[in-house]
Amino acid sequence: MIASDEEQRLPACLESLGFCDEVIVVDGGSRDRTREIARAAGATLVENPWPGFAAQRNVALDRAGGDWVLEIDADERVSAELAGEIRAMLDGPPPRERMAAIPMRDVFLGRRLGPSARYPRYRHRLFRRGAFRHDESRNVHEGLWPDGPVRPLAGELDHLLASSWREALRDALAYARLEGSQRRRPGPGETLSGIFLRPLAKLAYRVFLYGAWRDGWRGLAKVFLECGADSLATAYRLRSNSGEGAAGLGQQAPRSGPVRLVGIALGGRRAGRLAGWLAEAAAAGADVALICTAPAPAQTVRSRELRHGGAGAAIRALDAEDQLRPIDAVVPAGRRERLLLRLAPRALRGVVAPLQPAEAATTAVGDVEAKARPG
Repeated sequence: MIASDEEQRLPACLESLGFCDEVIVVDGGSRDRTREIARAAGATLVENPWPGFAAQRNVALDRAGGDWVLEIDADERVSAELAGEIRAMLDGPPPRERMAAIPMRDVFLGRRLGPSARYPRYRHRLFRRGAFRHDESRNVHEGLWPDGPVRPLAGELDHLLASSWREALRDALAYARLEGSQRRRPGPGETLSGIFLRPLAKLAYRVFLYGAWRDGWRGLAKVFLECGADSLATAYRLRSNSGEGAAGLGQQAPRSGPVRLVGIALGGRRAGRLAGWLAEAAAAGADVALICTAPAPAQTVRSRELRHGGAGAAIRALDAEDQLRPIDAVVPAGRRERLLLRLAPRALRGVVAPLQPAEAATTAVGDVEAKARPG
């Protein structure tokens, strides 16, 4: 954990970590009782002047001694269900997986959010020590990049966001400044898109297809604030003195590891056939998952079951799978699934055109690898 001036939120966070073998707190120069609270709770305290989020997280990683590492912030709480799930997983660590993703449950203005916060909003917080490091060239989005299959956990990590409007506006402004500082100065077309078009498209998708309205006025307010912060971040970029920006900032990490294929089947028979195809793709080395309205019969394929086959539910499921690990190609089971896929944001359709399950799985995996992993 990294912390600075967190005496109010730190005690409850540390209390939720009682299942851990060791707790390391890296303090960036607190002026309150953060250090005393960490020591009193039995944590190992490391004092390190603030170098930035990514660099500070790497300082914490360097002090960890366990085989697996859990990263957490002071405004987060490990639920009892998540603690038990982590311990059970580590009693028999998965041989192929080096990382697990934890669903984040945002609490905003006193309410637990769902669709408006893109729940499950997976975060890559549990991983083998030494397997990953944070990108120190980033001011924000300094998270870890999976390079292989990721295990999704079910237990939640509670994330305590703003409890007042003043705090909510302050957090949105701080995010916009950080995001704007790590991008190059935009051109005219990019400015128009960044200030107006992309935020409006995001607002429409989140409110209607993702169902943000289900979270009431707090959920709608959260989405409006995020879209406003996106617009403001572009405006901050206009104030940049550099036309190029720092190398690599704001760019996605290159795709690596086995190709990622996600199938969609909105019927029992379709799910069975597609599960078999995905099992063959997995045998050919692909990282696969199936989104379906019925349990998948193939035990070798991890499935994400939908309660119904509506567009919003399917798109949210695609988003969840993409959060686990970016999708290279989607495999629709039939015409209905292909039509639904057209409603999904372009970022969720993969970097390769949708595959046809009539094509041999081994051949499809090779084609996707050649297109998604050039060179």
